[in-house]
Order: sequence, then C-alpha cells, then structure tokens
Amino acid sequence: MQMNDLTFKIIGCAYTVHSELGPGLLESAYRTCLEYQLRQEGLDCVSELPLPVRFHDIEMKVGYRVDLLVEDRVIVELKAVEKICKVHEAQLLTYLRLSGRTHGLLFNFNEANLRNGLKRMINT
Repeated sequence: MQMNDLTFKIIGCAYTVHSELGPGLLESAYRTCLEYQLRQEGLDCVSELPLPVRFHDIEMKVGYRVDLLVEDRVIVELKAVEKICKVHEAQLLTYLRLSGRTHGLLFNFNEANLRNGLKRMINT
C-alpha cells in the first residue's frame, strides 16, 4: 500500500472513532478504539510500543512509548488536550527520528472537528 493511501486510511479510521465518541474522553479511550478500528480495516497495529533512546551506542530504556505504530510505517500520536502545542509536534518528530521512520500523524481528539486537530508530519 502506498504511503498516501495508508495515511488516508488511518485518518478515516480516526474520523470514525471521533464521530462516534466525540471530544472529552481520555487519550487511552481514543487509542483503544482507534486500534480496534484500524484492525477492523485490516491494518496491522501495535499499541504502546516502547521506544528506546540510543546514547553512546547504548540503548537506553527511558520510558518513551509510541501510541500506535501502523503497518510498521506510520507513527500515530494521540492527544486529548485543549490545543496542540509545538511540544506535541516536537514529540512526534523526535519519535520519528528515534525510530527511523519518516511519516507520522498527530491527532487531538479534544477538538469539536477532528480536522482542526490533525497534523501530518514527515521526518526527512
């Protein structure tokens, strides 16, 4: 599957979850429901994937966790906050860099319209 098709499918799943649940829940509820919806669409998905940091060629387990990794290609970071901040974007870019992946999606499910809480990010 092409990357654009994959991200389009992920976004569609997120819209499905958001349209049924609406804003106001905890991030963990959205993560669980989105993981379920992605699997229903036939996508491979890993939740809460540990992400180590390499320092001096040593793998440090520091507690970072990717919310969702879809098809081993797209990192999906979920938020349920008042507003997406630069630190949330930086977090996703850092996860992309640490994992060696290039594409990520950041969703803020606390928006009335999910379109306003969606950011596509590419780490080149």
